[in-house]
Amino acid sequence: MRVCIVAEGCYPFVVGGVSSWIHSMIRLFPQTEFIILAIAANRTQRGKYAYELPENVSEVYEVYLQDVDWGRKRRKRFRLNKEQYHALRSLILDQDIEWNVLFDLFQNYSVSLNDLLMGEDFLNAVTECYRIKYSQIVFSDFLWTMRSIYLPLFLTMGMEIPKADLYHCVATGYAGVLGSMAKHKYGCRLLISEHGIYTREREEELIKAKWVTGVYKNIWIDQFRKMSRLAYQESSLVTSLFEQARQLQIELGCPPEKTVVTPNGIRVENLQNLAGKQPEDEEKINIGAVLRVTPIKDVKTMIQAFGFAKQREPRLKIWIMGPWDEDEAYANECFELAQSLGVGDIEFTGRINIKDYLGRMDMTILTSVSEGQPLTILESYAAHKPVIATDVGNCYGLIYGESDDFGQAGILTHIMNVEEIAQAMVEMAQKKELRLSMGENGYRRVMAKYRVEYMQKTYWKIYRDFAESMKLEWNEAPVTIP
Repeated sequence: MRVCIVAEGCYPFVVGGVSSWIHSMIRLFPQTEFIILAIAANRTQRGKYAYELPENVSEVYEVYLQDVDWGRKRRKRFRLNKEQYHALRSLILDQDIEWNVLFDLFQNYSVSLNDLLMGEDFLNAVTECYRIKYSQIVFSDFLWTMRSIYLPLFLTMGMEIPKADLYHCVATGYAGVLGSMAKHKYGCRLLISEHGIYTREREEELIKAKWVTGVYKNIWIDQFRKMSRLAYQESSLVTSLFEQARQLQIELGCPPEKTVVTPNGIRVENLQNLAGKQPEDEEKINIGAVLRVTPIKDVKTMIQAFGFAKQREPRLKIWIMGPWDEDEAYANECFELAQSLGVGDIEFTGRINIKDYLGRMDMTILTSVSEGQPLTILESYAAHKPVIATDVGNCYGLIYGESDDFGQAGILTHIMNVEEIAQAMVEMAQKKELRLSMGENGYRRVMAKYRVEYMQKTYWKIYRDFAESMKLEWNEAPVTIP
């Protein structure tokens, strides 16, 4: 069976989180051929992979959401036929969208996006949408907003899609559009695996964004909802990492019978018998933050909280471990903030091998404003380390347990709450027996539910069932962990 992984804004360009999960999934099935269909922001990312691709990855295709019009130029002004125009209108007005007609348009015709977006057909459809829904705002602003919204979608639908037996989209959004289009074109099966709920994440980002204001935020949010509804509608199965996420998928329009919870899994044995504290660490209480230095991880709040905690507990030291090249402007702001506090013991390591550091930590911390089911928490538990985490994604369930009685494995705080996070650092530092017992609770939890063997068996069954339904060969062993 040939599997195409469709990923947006992650693998193979950046490390951590969803990218780590994809890399692990590919390695779990070494006899299966994988193709990567990677959605990137623009061509500056072309070929800049953060991973050494496994041998069973045969090809990588890239599509860029911010790109120039590569369509063949026409001498005559481009016009849609009646069916195509009706489909475009249905998309813009969000009325029984005729996606398959649009897929055929972009896959079978050499469409100049410049001609389409600047042409009469698009103008007419947008004008009708404006009159029905948005007549209170300035039309010229609305028109240009609609052009900026539909350019990345049309670029996506113009992508040449490699043929595969199964398309495994690791999000809805633009990835879900590509997967749905592949299903229409090749008659294949479509699997959606959401780590965070794509629509909700985009909604949170847009609410906070400064580049878009007022009703335009809602227009962008509605666009992402359209794409997610498409993916849910066309999928054969939709997975999520925990029950709360599954319920949110249903709330956003996914048929309940398609949904299933498939928790993350990690290689626990890789984080056993780690080297402990170095001589220079003996007098310190080390806090480890394994993350990308980006706004979604809210590293600034973490640093501010550490500054207050350090004043109350001088033994504290924080290690911020992970790359900072994804958003260098934000990273520089974090460096400057750490320096301005003047408290010392804030260490930025850059990209690391977690096995070289995790054993030296007394606890780990995650202050994200959005998460799914963080692998860094599971890795911390595998090393018997308790966690401080904000109440996002599945962090509550990982700390307190969802279907076990192992006990509390860390301290949960509200997002962006400097006082609570600082107090958690101090409490964990000053109560050694508490943090040791929490670390053991976390270890028992990860061993019971979150080992990579369990994840492999789950996806082995999904892939096998898909293969059998399409009369394809599937001979992978379900428990061989490379």
